Order: sequence, then C-alpha cells, then structure tokens
Amino acid sequence: MYEQASHAMLNEILAELNPEIGKLRLRHFYTRLGANFYNIYTLFHHLYGDRSDFKSQMVSLVETLAQRYIERAPHLRKSDLVRERDYNWFLHQQWVGMALYCDRFAGDLKGLRKKLPYLQELGVNMVHVMPILDCPEGASDGGYAVRDFHKVDARFGSNADLEALAATLKKREMLLVLDVVVNHTSDEHVWAKLARAGDKKFQDYYYVFKDREMPDAFEEGMPEIFPNTAPGNFTWDEAMGKWVMTVFNNYQWDLNYRNPAVFIEMVDIILFWANKGVDILRMDAVAFLWKKIGSTCQNEREAHLLLQLMKDCCQVTAPGVLFIAEAIVAPGEITKYFGDDAIMAKECEIAYNATLMALLWDAVATKNAKLLNLGVQHLPAKLERATWLNYVRCHDDIGLGFDDKDAVLAGYDPYSHRRFLIDYFTGRFAGSPARGLPFGENPKTGDARISGSLASLAGLEAAIASGDEAAIDAAIRTILLLHSIILSFGGIPLLYYGDGIGMLNNVEYMADPVKRNDSRWAHRSSFDWNKAELRHKQGSVEQRIFNGLKKMIALRKELSAFADFDNRQQVFVENPNLLVFVRSDPTSPRNRVLVVANFNNEPQSLMLEVLRPYGFFGHSPMRELCSGMRVEVEEDAITIPALTCCWLAD
Repeated sequence: MYEQASHAMLNEILAELNPEIGKLRLRHFYTRLGANFYNIYTLFHHLYGDRSDFKSQMVSLVETLAQRYIERAPHLRKSDLVRERDYNWFLHQQWVGMALYCDRFAGDLKGLRKKLPYLQELGVNMVHVMPILDCPEGASDGGYAVRDFHKVDARFGSNADLEALAATLKKREMLLVLDVVVNHTSDEHVWAKLARAGDKKFQDYYYVFKDREMPDAFEEGMPEIFPNTAPGNFTWDEAMGKWVMTVFNNYQWDLNYRNPAVFIEMVDIILFWANKGVDILRMDAVAFLWKKIGSTCQNEREAHLLLQLMKDCCQVTAPGVLFIAEAIVAPGEITKYFGDDAIMAKECEIAYNATLMALLWDAVATKNAKLLNLGVQHLPAKLERATWLNYVRCHDDIGLGFDDKDAVLAGYDPYSHRRFLIDYFTGRFAGSPARGLPFGENPKTGDARISGSLASLAGLEAAIASGDEAAIDAAIRTILLLHSIILSFGGIPLLYYGDGIGMLNNVEYMADPVKRNDSRWAHRSSFDWNKAELRHKQGSVEQRIFNGLKKMIALRKELSAFADFDNRQQVFVENPNLLVFVRSDPTSPRNRVLVVANFNNEPQSLMLEVLRPYGFFGHSPMRELCSGMRVEVEEDAITIPALTCCWLAD
C-alpha cells in the first residue's frame, strides 16, 4: 500500500542507512521492505510515535532487517522464494510434529542427528527441539530463563551443531522448530546484569521501580501464574535496590516492550535464529508482552500489535519462516493470535489448540463426548492461512480451559466438574485408573492443573501394575484414540516424545531439590531407548502403540482430505458417546473421510439416517481405512468398537 507519510519516511531511512548496505544488490529485500513498510511504519508509530527518538529507532530497525538479510544464506533465500510461491505449504497433511527435549531424548544436538531415523520410522517430519539456548544451571525454568539469546547452551552443543542439525533436517525434508522466549530474560542475562549494576539504559529494558507504589498498582489486576512457587509478580533485587517485574519466577525478568530498543533487540534475535536454518519459531508467552495498570496484563491489544510488527519484519528478511503462538488462553482469545486480517495470518500462522486438548481429556474421564461435541462446535474460526497445532500431551501441565458455558450446556456445574477432572486424573476419584499429579494447586481457589505422562493419565501405569490385560488393552486403545483425533481433526498434529512407546511417569525428579516442587518433571524424563527397542517385539505394549501410530501417520499423509483448508464438518448425532465429523478435499469433493470416535468403554451404535444427508452409506459399501475392513451394517446402524476412532471412506 502506498501512503505518503510512511514512504517519505522510508526514503529518509534509506538515505541514512549504512553506506555499505547501499552498495549491495538486495532486490528481494527492497521489494519486501516496500510491500511491508506501510504496516511496519504504522505499527511502530502507534507503539512508539510519541518518542523523540522515533526516527532514529526506525532507522535502527530497518538496518537490523537489512543486515540480517545480507547474512541470510543463499539456500535459505531460495527456500523463502519457494514458500512465497506455495504460501499454503504448511497447511498440507504431510506434516506431523514431535516435541522433544534434546538432552533427554538424545544427549545433545549431535546425538539428535543420529536419532532422526527413529523419528522418520514413526513418520515425524517436524521436530520441535525444546529450549536449548544458554540458561543458568538450576534457575532455568526448563530452558525458558535465557541468559544468552544468541548462544546454544553448552550442555546441548554449539551453534554450529544446531546449524548442522538444520542442514540435515532439510536434506531429509523435515522442519526444525525452535523456541524464542520473547517475554522475559534470566536475571543473569547481560541486560539484567547491567541493570543491576545501575545502568539506566538497561533498567529501561525491564519494569523496574524504586518502591512498591507502581508494583502494587499493577498487582491489583494481575493474577498469580505460580501462586505456590512464585507468589506475586514483583521481586525485590537487593543489589539493584529496586523492585523488578517477575511474572513467572523471581529469576525471570519481564521485558519492557514500551521501549523500542527491546523490540528491535528481539527482532534481531528472531532473525538470527531464522538465519541458522530454523523453519518455525515458537514464540513463548506472547499473551504477556504488554503490561498495563488496571488490567490482567495478558492479551492486551498492544501485545497483538507487537506480534504483527514482528511478523511484518520477519516477512521482509525471512518470509519462509513461520511463527507459533504459545498462548494458552481462553478459547475466545486464542484465534486473535492469528491476527485480525480476514484471510492471512498477520501475527502467528500456527497456534496451540489447547481447548481441544482439554476437551479430549474431559471425554477420557467422562467416557462420553458431550462436552467435546459442544466445545468443538464452539471453537472459534481460524483464518484461511493459519492452522492449529493439535496435541494430546506436551511438556507443560494440562489446564482445563474449556468454556464454562459449554460445561453448563453439557449438564455440568463448571467448578464441580473441574474438581472431578482434577480428582480423576490424579487418581483421587474412586475407580480412576489415571495416575497424574496435581500442579499449581491454589489453596485459595481450589484450582489446580494436571501433570503426568500420556500413558499414566490414560491408565497404562495402573494397568501394568495390576497385570490386568483388559485394562492394558483399554489404555492402549485410549492412547491411539486420542492420537487418531489429532491426526484427523485439521491442523498439524504434535506428538510428545515418549508417547509413541507408552512411557510412564518418572518420579526421579523428587530427589532433585530444584525440581521436586514442579510435578511437570514427571513427564519430562529421559527417553528410554531400551523400551523403544521393544517396538520391534510383536505383541508388546510398545509395539502395539508405535505401530498403531505409525500406520495412522502414514495413512494421514496419503489423505488429501486431512489437509487444513477449513474442510471439517461436524455431524451431530444422538449418541452422546460419539464425536463425528467429515473431512473433505475441497479440490475433489469425492475425496472425503468420515471420522467417528467412541470414548465409551462399550461398543456404540451409530444410526445411518444421520449420515445419509452427507452422502455416506448410500449404495456403495464403506471400509475402515486403518484396518482395511469393510464396515458391516446391521439394522440400519454401524457399531463403533469401544475406545476407538474409525476413519471411514467409500
């Protein structure tokens, strides 16, 4: 878009750039800068236009974008061009992700390169390497308290090792996902050290106050994220003699994005890792980027503007790189992190479908799909060029973030129902086979979240301990059922390391004083390669889970109906135990799949009269794609086995 004021500013900026930049042939850079500059200028002016140094900060931003483009390797520039032409590349059904801890999965980055054949055997081609940037020993929050944003932690290897991994992944047509913690730094970061030493410039990188007046004003609206382990949102720093905002832990200092220098620093960091070969950047804690007195300091409009500005800047220098929004927020808020454009994602192309995850676990506990059907029906619509990251488990706890209105419609009291779910998954509810652990229990509200591995939550731990073969079978069915839905729902399925072989809770963390108060470490244990070898032993638990997943993943990649082009249609049926939806290929309507999931411990009937309006079970027989078996019709109904998700096609 041409607009006089912004383009006049652009001309002035280009005239003031480092002369060495002007000598280089940067055709694609200047084309993209011109195309995006109106948005960049408008957003930057909205956020920082009242500052006297506005123009010099704009010059600094454009110089940063240009310098990182100059450094971008030819093969990455070529990849950018390919992805610009096929701009829906990430919506195709071929992508299947896995999140893993580098050290706990393979020792280090070199070890991870050697373990890629395991991932490819399963069918995974998108690897989310959990945080690996330099952090202090101990006070690291699992890698989210970064001490040096430009350096891989020596425990995992070096920057060169990461580049080698990225290069190997590209040769294998696999994607690399890496975390960038955009909300805060470690208190051992050089910026924090300079602030602590009294440097006013770097104190302005954080929210720093000499007394409690401003912190108390902020606290009036801010909830506590970790009320047990890190109460309050401010920490007194003795060396600095001031209060500093620390929303997550007292050693994680929140960055002050009211300062444009902070924004430019973070854009530079994003592009630094893009230039190392990272395909997708997971933007951590994006809901917290803008702090405002009188609010919860979450999901503020300015946080969205910052993300839009980051995306516009990245599109100038590295347009082939995608963003994931790590925003585990209310269902009505999550789609805002795609952006407010009618079609294109102008913030993050990918967001976590935390609501679906919570709804799936509700269905496991209740053995019905009442709340799941309502929640899926009311999921907010995404943009055309955006997609969900669907997952069953991740490194974090499980928050029960479904909509209270849906809970009421399902016949539940929201508070009591959440209490039941917490009790069920922590094994407190009579007869529950789940062996999860409470996390972040708030004695004031009774609220809590849930930790534990997928297998332990699904009942496998208890079943193995009892030696009950029927219970073991039910747990394996539950694990495959949950994965079958995320593989077919629409979006990118994200598996969690260890889930493919049924790894259980590990409570070794209890012996570590640093970790013992954080139950999430129960599902962050070292990958058991001896257990993984059992995937080749016919009839073993590991083989049944691994082969079941492997077959579904391979089949997903062949089904064009599973690409994510807003092509899911929910089917409402009378049987409350079933979730039913249709996936279809918009370019070839006959390529379609009927997905039917039964969450009950007993087989369930599905009447065909509700399916015929959708064109199913007319004259042609249907088959279940995963098993290859023909679907038998009896008394104008089909039977869905217990704890099973069927993919049905003509």
